Amino acid sequence: MRFGIVLAFGLMVSFVSGAAHAAQLKVQHVTGPVYAVVGPHEQRNAANFANNATFGVVVTDAGVLLVDPGGSYKGAAQVHDAIKTITDKPVKIVINSGGQDHRWLGNGYWKERGARIIASATAREDQQARTDDQFFILTNLMGKDALAGTDAVYADETFASELDLAFGGHTFQLRHVGSAHTLGDAFIWMPDTEVMFTGDIVYVERMLGIGAAGDTLSWTEVFEAMTVYNPKHIVPGHGPATDLKRATAETYDYLIYLRTMVGRLIENGGEVKDAYEIDQSMFSHLAVSEQIAKRNAQAVFMQMEFE
Repeated sequence: MRFGIVLAFGLMVSFVSGAAHAAQLKVQHVTGPVYAVVGPHEQRNAANFANNATFGVVVTDAGVLLVDPGGSYKGAAQVHDAIKTITDKPVKIVINSGGQDHRWLGNGYWKERGARIIASATAREDQQARTDDQFFILTNLMGKDALAGTDAVYADETFASELDLAFGGHTFQLRHVGSAHTLGDAFIWMPDTEVMFTGDIVYVERMLGIGAAGDTLSWTEVFEAMTVYNPKHIVPGHGPATDLKRATAETYDYLIYLRTMVGRLIENGGEVKDAYEIDQSMFSHLAVSEQIAKRNAQAVFMQMEFE
């Protein structure tokens, strides 16, 4: 089943509700050849095929460069449907921005179609280390049918900290400067368009999640390293394309706030259970905050007590 293409023009950006049916993926034109494919904020489920994230698309004369492949084989097919509403050019390069499932578990779909797959070496190691856990979680959240066709396919090419990639008349600077949401997170800078693709380094419109695979202190430092480029446009890991001001307010400021409040709690002899009571109301406008805010505070406490 496919929905038709629906065009809607807003004051700032335009969205196209594409043929990616179940996940309700939206295609947002960012600037020039750059688009964001924006998934829902809800938990992974059988309807969204783990595409509860944002993916970057760059259309060039040589084909398409895709930042993050989709959260499963069927999820990758949905991302492909969305791309087809923009262009009929093939996807030639897929960059995995990190180790989270929707940053790499769609690789197999694109590998079958001849795409070159790139990730930081740390991201690939993280993917390999957590493969079984991620498949177990997705099977429970989505069911086997939604996960059908999904195999653990890792990047063909890796880089330690830096890779400058020339493709289709554009330069893409891939940088892994430290852990963020996951150990191998990287940002991708496209100088001629002033676009930064961040993967899970940046969340907007929904609250970021803090898990055992991440490092909140390093995450703030990675964010600061990204801001040195002064990007005009940011394609985040979750939420619509945005600017640096909003990315800072909804990601960096939240991390700094949590770390500050947890730090005070630890200094005063507080326990992990006390982290649940930290007032996070100033961030309650972010989607899924009710589900994860308290869990985030607990995770930060558990990280900081060993720093």
